Amino acid sequence: MAGSDSLLKRPTFASSDSSLAKFVARPVLRFIDREVAGGILLLIATAVALIWVNSGWSDSYHDFWHSEIELVIGTWHVFEHMSVGHFVNDALMALFFFVVGLEIKRELVTGDLSSFRAAALPAIGALGGMVVPALFYFMLNTSGEASQGWGIPMATDIAFAIGIVALLGSRVSPKIKLFLLTLAIVDDIGAIAVIAIFYSSGLSVPWLLTALVGLITVWVLQRARVWAIPVYAVLGIFIWYATLESGVHATIAGVALGLLTPAKPLLGRRDAQQIVDALPSNANVAEVRHASFLAQESVPLTERLENMLHPFTAFLIIPIFALANAGIELSGDIISDAAASNVTLGIIAGLVIGKPIGITLFAWIATRFGFTLPEGVNWLQFIGMGLAAGIGFTVSIFVGGLAFDSQGVTDLAKIGILVASLIAAVGALLLLYCGRQPDTNE
Repeated sequence: MAGSDSLLKRPTFASSDSSLAKFVARPVLRFIDREVAGGILLLIATAVALIWVNSGWSDSYHDFWHSEIELVIGTWHVFEHMSVGHFVNDALMALFFFVVGLEIKRELVTGDLSSFRAAALPAIGALGGMVVPALFYFMLNTSGEASQGWGIPMATDIAFAIGIVALLGSRVSPKIKLFLLTLAIVDDIGAIAVIAIFYSSGLSVPWLLTALVGLITVWVLQRARVWAIPVYAVLGIFIWYATLESGVHATIAGVALGLLTPAKPLLGRRDAQQIVDALPSNANVAEVRHASFLAQESVPLTERLENMLHPFTAFLIIPIFALANAGIELSGDIISDAAASNVTLGIIAGLVIGKPIGITLFAWIATRFGFTLPEGVNWLQFIGMGLAAGIGFTVSIFVGGLAFDSQGVTDLAKIGILVASLIAAVGALLLLYCGRQPDTNE
């Protein structure tokens, strides 16, 4: 019993004081916890949307999301003919993509993407996971409106993908979780580029230049060491509005602002600690405020904003997005139409077959040139991880809403995304479990 008591009191690696635990293990565990919880809320919101739109209150679902928002200041119509659904997709999702931009910036500066060797194999796998699914889709949809949906199966939903892997706990190597996280972030970069280049239309050059001037202003203020967040919040809203009016999808403004956010602290942690320790016991309010500011600035702004906004986006914005976009009327006719639709089949083929094939094939080719799989990861688990990346959901639904003008085709795409994500999740769990590491508790 004494031995077991000492074992219980022994700290785990993640709770230790080592630098690797502080700056890698604990942040990754926090991220996974948030993603799993966010994924559960996303599932609940999706179920509510499907039940709501297929119930006797279906009219209220459509009426609510199509209700118009109008904001007028004098003779200036800030919002004109913008529905609640469009506000969710264009405004709230811009905040989600801002957090995505923060995550990408952090990874580029201090994370796995800052090291070429660590980032190369996930980046190569992500490239295969974008190109091959798009080809699978395009082979079934070569012309007409349907051909515009090739970007849908390119996306990976980080929340669901990480959540599926996390369900197997210690049976899956932590290295594969980090690999999948890095791959998904590179995948996000690709999805953002696709949205910006291929799913923006009717460009207004004056508004686009206005948005660019706003971004340059942000950059200049940073160089001038202006650190007042309210200033950047006002500029961010201005840049978002200019981007919305420019014809480039407004969420790109969120990404751009995230990438501009400083990822290195203003002050070193040790220097900040010395200043705080030197604070006299009878310090006045101004001295305490200054010391507090310096202590705060020893943490990168990207990290602070992520910690503040990630719960808001994961637990509120994304579920609202699912509630607004996952409402599909599952009548017998639409199900039979989906079963015969190349749009639906192309998305399922792209996400369920194209994703794991593309990621695994490109990674296998890379291993022929000297790259190696993460330690403790076998090819069966790797294919399972590729299937987990085939859970498109959030970003796939988002791209589907941009790709098609017809609501009927959009609904067929959503059915394909839902079915493909379900198949990919079940398949990923089976392959990851079959290729699992022995559990020491068994």
